Amino acid sequence: MIVNRAVIAALCVALTWGAGAALAQAYPAKPIRLILPFPPGAPNDMVGRALGQKLSEQLGANVVPDNRPGAGGNVGLTAAAKSPPDGYSLVLSTPGIAISPSLYAKLGYDAARDFAAVARVSAIPNVMVVHPSVPAKTLREFIALARAHPGKINFGSGGPGTTNHLANELLKSMEKINMVHVPYKGATVGMMALIGGEVDQVILPVASAIPQIRAGRVRALVVLSGSRVPALPEVPTAKEAGLDNFVVTVWYGLFAPAGTPRPIVERLSREAIRALESPELSRQLDAMGVDPWPGTPEELESLVRSETARFAALIKSIGLRLD
Repeated sequence: MIVNRAVIAALCVALTWGAGAALAQAYPAKPIRLILPFPPGAPNDMVGRALGQKLSEQLGANVVPDNRPGAGGNVGLTAAAKSPPDGYSLVLSTPGIAISPSLYAKLGYDAARDFAAVARVSAIPNVMVVHPSVPAKTLREFIALARAHPGKINFGSGGPGTTNHLANELLKSMEKINMVHVPYKGATVGMMALIGGEVDQVILPVASAIPQIRAGRVRALVVLSGSRVPALPEVPTAKEAGLDNFVVTVWYGLFAPAGTPRPIVERLSREAIRALESPELSRQLDAMGVDPWPGTPEELESLVRSETARFAALIKSIGLRLD
């Protein structure tokens, strides 16, 4: 009997689709581990736990947070990359997944090959804050102050290569000013150093800065986002303050190990987007100063590509390299 090859191909596609659909329907059959590459209480942790709780409700299976801090998020990313690609291990990454390949000589993972993008999750605008003793009341005044006193103004960060470090390096590059970098073990420690008068300025996520701004311990100059932040409506954007293209946000993306079955990735993506569009989770994130930013696997992949290129150019220009 001669069987038409087109018919065979169509049957194979149908069987594969049917098997994939059945796999997605049977999933999940046990708890899902959500790796959070930063310590408890960090914005990454808070967003991850809120998302995990909503996903648990929707999926009917526990999504269990697993904090794996260290090396700017690379400890958690390495753990995720080495996990079985069965849909039961996920990781909530920061821009570190786009920054680290240009920053570190050696990594325990390949950012381009070891992960499957699941969903774009959220974005946290950054805000520039200064110690109350700093005379500058606006961004332009701060730039003028730094230009008038080269090497005298210092800024804190959560460590070399973090987004709050690179945001200031971008400012230095754009405005040709000389400021001194003082790295700390985390942006929260940098904020405490600012409050204590050890440094003059820090750029960090709005969610972490709001309590100190409200208490008057630091002064906000600008937000590094495309539009004003509802939680800080009185603080202008950098563009409004006279500086174009000074936009640096801390975004979060959900990833699975490479090789995770596509039907499971698509199921997780749909559920994550559904969770982020729910009024309950939206309100919860808004209260943290976090903007829900749901997106498809393709949109997350595009974001990682563009951010990788942007940060690679900046890191190369300042000659930054870590072991």
